[in-house]
Amino acid sequence: MSGTTTVAVVGLGVMGGGIARRLLGQGITPTVWNRSPEPAEALAELGANVAPTPALAARHADVVLVSLADGAATEQALLGPDGVLADGPLDGVLASASTISPGLLSVLRERTPQVLDLGLLGNGDHAKNGELRVYVGGTDKDLARAQPVLNLIAKQVVHIGGPGDGMRLKLLMNTLMGIQVQAMAEATALGESVGLDRRAVLDAITVSGFATPVMGFKARRLAAERYEDPDFRLRLMAKDLGLAVAEADRTGLSLPLVQTALATHEESVRRGDGDLDCAAVSRTVAAPHGKGARP
Repeated sequence: MSGTTTVAVVGLGVMGGGIARRLLGQGITPTVWNRSPEPAEALAELGANVAPTPALAARHADVVLVSLADGAATEQALLGPDGVLADGPLDGVLASASTISPGLLSVLRERTPQVLDLGLLGNGDHAKNGELRVYVGGTDKDLARAQPVLNLIAKQVVHIGGPGDGMRLKLLMNTLMGIQVQAMAEATALGESVGLDRRAVLDAITVSGFATPVMGFKARRLAAERYEDPDFRLRLMAKDLGLAVAEADRTGLSLPLVQTALATHEESVRRGDGDLDCAAVSRTVAAPHGKGARP
């Protein structure tokens, strides 16, 4: 990778912060921006450059990697008065790792010509250790420009298709996770309702052939009923399930499992569990009519 390649990281949550740390560890000094100052200040102590606005972070970057929670935050950081695209099209490649609607991706591509959408699979530890899997939507030319940076943060980079396809693949992967975690929560609730021990049920599930890796990972949270310090916030899962339903509606497809999971997650958010880990959907599953719900 050329020593002159410059990288901006806009959004320093679990994934963006992990990616910035990975780049620093690989000899790349990113310019970073975040809505709240503390994550940027922590990275500054490790050697990152901190920009006061997204526009200034992106101004001289060859690759601008954006990782924000939702469409509203992404739109503000990219299209707002001090946003990445406030001064016009970028010279570099805009690599959006946010799970956002295809409509917003289309708007971004109207504003700047070189855009990749990245479906990142993994968690914060994977990001810090360069072990993400990245599924890319966009052109061969734009991917070639960003590939050296992506190779530093990922163990696998797959060009899945054209514009929007990386985001769509990430969306359906998150949909699978939401359904699987809710299914495990429902099985656990059923076991407890007939007198089985919670941990015994979860132990049996995770060593069985029915479990997936994500179920094994989330089973630890369900067993301890520990949902703080989230790996993936429940409200973001609800957002992604809603995007999946919207995509299905657009294509005339019915997704009954996804629609049911969306309703449960939306109820969990309504009860106040949105900023807990997505495994906290089990609280709504166990008390569907509000009994035991948070005030």
